[in-house]
Amino acid sequence: MVRLGVLGGTFDPLHWAHLLMAEEARTRFDLEKVVFIPAGDPPHKDYEVSGAEDRYAMALLGTASNPAFEVSRMELDREGPSYSADTLRELRDICGLDAGIHFMIGADEALDLPNWHDAENLPDLARFLVVPRPGFDLAELKSRLPSRFYEALDFLPMAPIDISATDIRARMASGRSISYLVPKDVEAYIRKRGLYLEGNTL
Repeated sequence: MVRLGVLGGTFDPLHWAHLLMAEEARTRFDLEKVVFIPAGDPPHKDYEVSGAEDRYAMALLGTASNPAFEVSRMELDREGPSYSADTLRELRDICGLDAGIHFMIGADEALDLPNWHDAENLPDLARFLVVPRPGFDLAELKSRLPSRFYEALDFLPMAPIDISATDIRARMASGRSISYLVPKDVEAYIRKRGLYLEGNTL
């Protein structure tokens, strides 16, 4: 049975927290590989994301050194909003119905699972691997989530990592350093392309 980790997001930009959680998940849950899936048309973002090809390129650059990491274009090449349920179904078609799919989400995102598109089918499509967030009490999930969703969760035992793409974009816009927040190749790409210098930093 294939054991697959999935990490979706805008990756605007990809940063060290993404890579650290992916590697921790891979080793803790004995995953054969982790697939990074940049969102094509993220339905819930309140800012204008960078172009798909820039975000795809940064994901490729940031993951290149780890042979267990892959980057997929499935959401970039699929028309319409990038819903996780659609992506998980596509992965099951590729990997087989018996594949062990572990979909990584932040603890705050897990709390919102019942409101996701096609939510009633999500627990049948994957295990949801919850990554701690700074300041979030994981006990809230058990007390506030319906049991069907809580029972679909696994927990990644690692300390929260306080790195955010929002902060990185804001740092670039204000001329501050982003060194040690993103891999060197990603930083070089951001600077070469002039990303985030004049864009919205929300």
